[in-house]
Amino acid sequence: MNHQDTAAALLPLLGGAGNVRTVGHCMTRLRVEVADRSAVRGAELRALPGVLGVVEDGESWQIVLGPGTVAQVAPELERLATAESPAESLAERGATLRERQRARNATPGKLFLRRLAQIFVPLIPALVGCGVIAGATGLLANLHWLPALVPALSAIASGFMSLIAVFVGYRTAKEFGGTPVLGGAVAAVIVYPGVAHVAVLGRQLAPGQGGVLGALGAALLGTVVEKACRRVVPEALDVLVTPSLTVLLPGLVTLYGLMFVAGEVSAAIGRCAEWLLANGGAVAGFALGGLFLPLVMLGLHQALIPIHTTLIAERGSTVLLPLLAMAGAGQVGAALAVYVRLARDVSVRRVIRSALPAALLGIGEPLIYGVSLPLGRPFATACVGGAFGGAFVGLCHQLGYSVGATAIGPSGWALFPLLAGNHGLGRAVVVYGLGLLVGYGVGFGATYLFGVRGPGPALSPFPGGSAPGPPLLKRRRG
Repeated sequence: MNHQDTAAALLPLLGGAGNVRTVGHCMTRLRVEVADRSAVRGAELRALPGVLGVVEDGESWQIVLGPGTVAQVAPELERLATAESPAESLAERGATLRERQRARNATPGKLFLRRLAQIFVPLIPALVGCGVIAGATGLLANLHWLPALVPALSAIASGFMSLIAVFVGYRTAKEFGGTPVLGGAVAAVIVYPGVAHVAVLGRQLAPGQGGVLGALGAALLGTVVEKACRRVVPEALDVLVTPSLTVLLPGLVTLYGLMFVAGEVSAAIGRCAEWLLANGGAVAGFALGGLFLPLVMLGLHQALIPIHTTLIAERGSTVLLPLLAMAGAGQVGAALAVYVRLARDVSVRRVIRSALPAALLGIGEPLIYGVSLPLGRPFATACVGGAFGGAFVGLCHQLGYSVGATAIGPSGWALFPLLAGNHGLGRAVVVYGLGLLVGYGVGFGATYLFGVRGPGPALSPFPGGSAPGPPLLKRRRG
């Protein structure tokens, strides 16, 4: 089924165009807000070919389609929903619902994390693409192959990262209600080479100082100034005065304060991550690998996105992502153990077979929502597998063999092309690969021994011991 057919099949199951308020997506999930959740045919949704899992969160339905597919289905579904109701766009029809949802879920923590995700998640495809090219460039350079091409590839891989502050500023202003291009303009001062001629407290600034954190702060300040100007500047002067002040005032604050402060914070994040792994690598890896799956369930993993991005911008790679990826390895091991133990449960084994390839590439939602959470214990034993895998990678870092990722987004086997290490790519691959094997093995062993009571269809999480696909779960974000 191609993406047009998938979108066409999804629309009636979501209650039709009149029931669809907004359509969006992240790396793996199609996120649809509906007017009447009772009109959604959940059982048929989860049975639809290509749907890996379904999660209901109030009026929002999250349909797991996997990376790549979701990016093609989302615009097609939005086009179909709008075409069937041309008098009113999805954005207009969704305004009232969004306001009601925001009022109900407007806790500071939830709003902060949601906005962080909205700022950074759209940048992940570029981070992944440039990261893969950077990895290939490093490999060619180490092998002394195609020396004439290496500089060109290096330029392509580095171009986006050198200007990431501009993109973060653009996205920040858009998310917080400012003019996106003005947010990008304010943040652009951070990467402008001419800042090297500006001295603050007797110290010269460096282009890029402050990185993505500085860009966030600059664009936020620009949005505040822009909104204030819109309230007080006469309409006749607005087109000249508001953009000028929005760029000038935050720009000065950024140069004479924010770049220095954000630069110190960014450097401190890098030093903290290195110190943590150098002095307590095994313990830190155990905690990070073991707690990541619960963080994903609570939506708190979004807070790590700017930290990863800062580490990549400051140091070229994030040492945290390979540790966190071990949680997915524990999940795979747990699923394999369930597959072996529940030899007579056809429904569970079918879900595992369909979800396992995606899980090996770091897409864990189908197994989480389809197997481990409904069964209960395998979720805990999967965390144990992730903890031991993380402890192994952390211990290797503590012993002097660090491994990092040059981009965020993928994990599992998909992270191999993005790896970097202080002893070269080869050893980084070995450390990360062994970590995955530890996660698989411990996740499998813990689940086989303690995660499943015994074989038999009575243990199926599905009513009647069978289901056409991944189960439908209802949850509220913490």
